[in-house]
Amino acid sequence: MPRGGARPGSGPAPDPSSARSEQRGFKLAGLPAEGYRGVVPDFPLQPIVLFTEYFEDGSRVKVADEGGTESFREREAQIWAEAWTTPQACAWSMESWRWPVVAEYCRLKAVIEHDPGANASLVGQLHRYRDQLGLTPAGMKFNGWAIAADEVAEKRSERVEPGPAVAPVRRLRAVNGDVE
Repeated sequence: MPRGGARPGSGPAPDPSSARSEQRGFKLAGLPAEGYRGVVPDFPLQPIVLFTEYFEDGSRVKVADEGGTESFREREAQIWAEAWTTPQACAWSMESWRWPVVAEYCRLKAVIEHDPGANASLVGQLHRYRDQLGLTPAGMKFNGWAIAADEVAEKRSERVEPGPAVAPVRRLRAVNGDVE
């Protein structure tokens, strides 16, 4: 069994405010707080078909469940679309190799939602996907990401309170005494 060395989850995560991280040049990449606004890629996994099994005359019969399959695919597509609105999707958009992993996360989430009796190992695997994709605080730190504060939005939301109303001042102008 290998010992030592850097592996995911071994040792403390780098602290961007530490002197050692500063020496190594470690900085968190800022992700926009408003999320990803670009084009959402197509779902990269092959569609799956759900089946219903029952017994008829002592033998097992397996039939495609078209309604369940369609419902599952719709939910999978919703989760995919929701995932691509997150700030993390800005980083994923530049790393197309992550797209199948994001799709697997979406599919697993749909499976767990579809089956209320999903076992604990599936739920644990979902959490591992969230870490890998940076959807948890630990996962964001592991990926070297941080959500940047939207300072422009903060300024935009500040309302300037109007001061007391001031009556307009009438302006007089000097005229030459030779007015006809």
